[in-house]
Amino acid sequence: MRQAVDYLPRRATDLVTEALDDTRIVIINGARQTGKSTLAARCLGDRPDTVKRYLDDPRTRASAETDPVAFLDAPGTMLIDEVQRVPELWLAIKNTVDRDPRPGRFLLTGSARLLGLSTLPDSLPGRSETIELFPLSQGEIRGAPDGFIDAAFSEGNRLRVSPSELRRRDYSNIAACGGYPEAIRRSAPRRRAQFFKSYLDDIISRDIHQVADIQRHSDMRRLISTLAAQTGGLLNYSRLSSDLGIPTSTIRDYIGLLELVYLIRLIPAWSANGTTRAIGTPKLIFNDPGLASHLVTGITNDATTGGLIETFVLGELVRQVTWSQSMARIHHYRDRDQYEVDAILEDSAGRVVAVEVKAAETIRTDDFRSLRALQRRIGDRFHAGFVLYCGDQQLPFGDGLSCLPISALWTTGPTE
Repeated sequence: MRQAVDYLPRRATDLVTEALDDTRIVIINGARQTGKSTLAARCLGDRPDTVKRYLDDPRTRASAETDPVAFLDAPGTMLIDEVQRVPELWLAIKNTVDRDPRPGRFLLTGSARLLGLSTLPDSLPGRSETIELFPLSQGEIRGAPDGFIDAAFSEGNRLRVSPSELRRRDYSNIAACGGYPEAIRRSAPRRRAQFFKSYLDDIISRDIHQVADIQRHSDMRRLISTLAAQTGGLLNYSRLSSDLGIPTSTIRDYIGLLELVYLIRLIPAWSANGTTRAIGTPKLIFNDPGLASHLVTGITNDATTGGLIETFVLGELVRQVTWSQSMARIHHYRDRDQYEVDAILEDSAGRVVAVEVKAAETIRTDDFRSLRALQRRIGDRFHAGFVLYCGDQQLPFGDGLSCLPISALWTTGPTE
């Protein structure tokens, strides 16, 4: 069986199985082709009396639409795949778990941020837990620990990482492969390009069509390509509107849809009492750097390469946040004095680990300018600051500051 040979274990497995033990409804949310269905089926394992319903099957979908209550009748856990395809199920699921509050009643998967869909009649506060599934992390692909965030909060400036043999070209190639399982299986760049082309067609014609009526698909495609060329940068609605000749209100709606179907992610701005000059504009990244790289094929300049490597690093951090024991939240920082930090990781105690990304193989003292400014402004809350770069070794750059190879993201294991 090819699936069994090629399957790469997901870190979300433990999150899902733990949630099924104490939560009535568990939702696996994520983009198409990230392996949600496979993960859900594996998480059910040997649970007794499970029932699996796949709403991509027209007959199954018709049954769910016709009689939602009878459709949900099952003695054990019911898996409903692509649940956003039948919004009528939502109230029936809510009523079912209210009558019978046993944990693990439903395991749902969806290719959109379900609770953000306007077609859903009600939310499920206190009844559900949502676990986001992103494209594969480098640790999942390589069998590496993926423990940078937890290690950074545990060790701070005492963190020590291994040297790396990877360089800028290597990181660019890794980013271009992305993390979709099907893309990784295709070793030939031409075949990966065909996957990304078909994937984007499906996103526009199927996923977005399920949640909104887009009249001008060509405008959506132009927007996606433009965003790919700017991935890793601040989101400027007015500039996009001017460049594309599309109303700002439409740009906002389209970007909301792209985030809803997990094509992109907005990294919110961070501020604190000590940083009152912070700017609140979010940063935009593609959830898969391979898709962004495909969309900018033929555009070769330092800005595009830098944006893709930053997107790659931020994407790895976003993935780790979902399983990190530190319960950290990810933001970016920029202020009116032109100090900017690519990633701010803040834990529940208010401690900050700050990360800058440099697509260079060497590091200068000036590369720590923004980290030092942030360190001065927030004082003791500043736990550690790192510049992740395309070089080979870790080097200290003053109190609480050091540069690390980008590969430290996945080669570093969490400490006790």
